[in-house]
Amino acid sequence: MNKPSFEVADFGKTKYGEQAKKFVLHGAGGVVMEVSDYGGKIIKVFTPDRDGKMKDITVGFDDPSGWDNGDPYWGCIIGRYGNRIRAGRFTLNGQEIQLPALNNAPAGIGCNLHGGARGWNAYVWGAEPFVKGDDVGVVFTHTSPDGDEGFPGKVEIKVTYTLTAANVWRVDYEAVPDKDTPINMTQHVYWNFKGEAGGSIQDHVMKIPASRITPTDKGQIPDGTLADVSGTPFDFRSGMLIGERINEPNEQLEFGRGYDHNWVLDKKEGELSLAASLFYPGNGRTLEVWTTEPCVQVYTANWCDYNQTAKGGEHLSFRCSVALETQHAPDSPNHPEWPTTIVKAGQTYRTTTEFRFGVA
Repeated sequence: MNKPSFEVADFGKTKYGEQAKKFVLHGAGGVVMEVSDYGGKIIKVFTPDRDGKMKDITVGFDDPSGWDNGDPYWGCIIGRYGNRIRAGRFTLNGQEIQLPALNNAPAGIGCNLHGGARGWNAYVWGAEPFVKGDDVGVVFTHTSPDGDEGFPGKVEIKVTYTLTAANVWRVDYEAVPDKDTPINMTQHVYWNFKGEAGGSIQDHVMKIPASRITPTDKGQIPDGTLADVSGTPFDFRSGMLIGERINEPNEQLEFGRGYDHNWVLDKKEGELSLAASLFYPGNGRTLEVWTTEPCVQVYTANWCDYNQTAKGGEHLSFRCSVALETQHAPDSPNHPEWPTTIVKAGQTYRTTTEFRFGVA
């Protein structure tokens, strides 16, 4: 077992003029993570393969400019509301709340995505690294003001990243609003167990213990129904290659150019249980994602076929990675029949997600 430790270095300035830092976390179990106070971004995660060879298994950028000049969500803390809210509109305590509707969607309805034009991913947070026993990590803090991107209430947020001796990266989310407000936080890290330049993740085996998804319209906003996955390309309960059925004729797959959907997990409310697992047969790397959240959004980087430079000069490519975003269902403020995302004034929002790295 190694002695846990951390290093701190400059990461560069953001487009907002803020100076960001990088924290290199050396776990007692051998996993090494590089994270930033710029939205809690995951820069690199080094894990061993079955031969003990270490490699960075995340996809992203070398410095803040990568996020600032392209897709801003890679590996970030997402808030105040992860995923989509239809038309940026919902009713809370009898009052209609209108958020910026930023994304294109059918009939020009639009939606609010991942908290708005400048979500919590795009701020430099307070950050305190720590070593506690065999654990190493960083405590991130941020204050979101009342009216931030149209959302009601000031929110005090704390997110703790902990890397354990068992090679578990635990993310503990806490948030306390001073007015009733929706909160739905997640982590948007992208994985490829072959490494940054590994190409498609369609040869990774994925398993999801969920018998239902929330189908969407062509703007990828839930239509309000729940659909049984049995007999469809969305049935990952027994595990299958991501690419095994991703190109089948299927309206839902056509809407997202692949998987970009919310699975409703078969679990008890609030329990820490398995949400998804990944395995790459070529080198043996495994990942289990455990969460207290009721759902997981799986996104297979179907819109990444554009000329943006990632780490090491590589280019992002179609289906170059997969994100496993633990969450409540998208558009929940407009579906009172689903588990609520409304946090009452003075209450503490708490969720936990664990990323358990291994080898098979």
